[in-house]
Amino acid sequence: MNAVKITAFGAPENMIWSEYPDPICGAEEVMIEILAAGVNRPDVLQRKGHYPAPKGAPADIAGLEVAGRVIEIGENVSRWKLGDEVCALVTGGGYAEKVNVHESVCLPIPLGFSMEEAACLPETVYTVWHNVFQRGNLKAGEGILIHGGSSGIGTTAIQLAKAFGATVFVTVGNEEKGQACLELGADRFVNYKTENFEEVLKDEKIHVILDMIGGDYFSKNIDLLEADGRLVYINAMGGKNVQIDILKMMQKRLTITGSTLRAREISFKASLTAEVYEKVWPILEQGLFKVPIFASFPIPQAADAHRLMESSAHIGKIVLVK
Repeated sequence: MNAVKITAFGAPENMIWSEYPDPICGAEEVMIEILAAGVNRPDVLQRKGHYPAPKGAPADIAGLEVAGRVIEIGENVSRWKLGDEVCALVTGGGYAEKVNVHESVCLPIPLGFSMEEAACLPETVYTVWHNVFQRGNLKAGEGILIHGGSSGIGTTAIQLAKAFGATVFVTVGNEEKGQACLELGADRFVNYKTENFEEVLKDEKIHVILDMIGGDYFSKNIDLLEADGRLVYINAMGGKNVQIDILKMMQKRLTITGSTLRAREISFKASLTAEVYEKVWPILEQGLFKVPIFASFPIPQAADAHRLMESSAHIGKIVLVK
């Protein structure tokens, strides 16, 4: 097959479309002909050498979410048949013509969704469901603050939080991104480049914060949260070393948590897949969720997709297509 190979850690141009050995389909796996693949921040980190692939995943091919057609099934596979159209969460290898994946982390393409849209779902939906609803325990009637509201994770979190009855606040880098978040259902946005989000939101009731920034956002998050609030981290783009006021955390009875998904065991991912299918897929198929695709590129042009992602000019998702 062909794949986008990371020839050396560093710049986008180090990703080259070239021949690569075919993956091998295990007994409980399916082989997917990739028709589209989502682009995510962890892909950029892998390209730079800061996010190594877990054992068993290709170290030199990025890509964590794909959509396509089942072209081979392992001898113990029972859920899928040849020709089924699926999207899947993968541990790597998404920027390619084929990928093998355990049958338990595949989902059918939601009704009404294109391949490109479906390819943008697994990484973001799984991340949001686990961190906002499982770890953050967001409930109807509560307020959530989503940092990076116009990102792929952010636009997903806005829509799912609204679908489950939450009030949604977001931080964004400009007014255009803020308006896009309002159109997706956010109740209020704060332009962090011109306003202090802590000051603007100090009178709002915020019970959950989803943060991918870290750094000096940490203490502001702690101050904003209501008693029994939950602060959930999925990245630390602004710095990973912070100081915590332990007494304040105790007095407000706060929960501080976070997670990464890629290296989790297959049993966890299978359970998460089942819950996403039960809880989220009906929302998608009822037309209560849309995938804001900002740009698409042919898979061999993954380097251009990475340049766009690193510019932070996009709103929503970037996708690679066959």
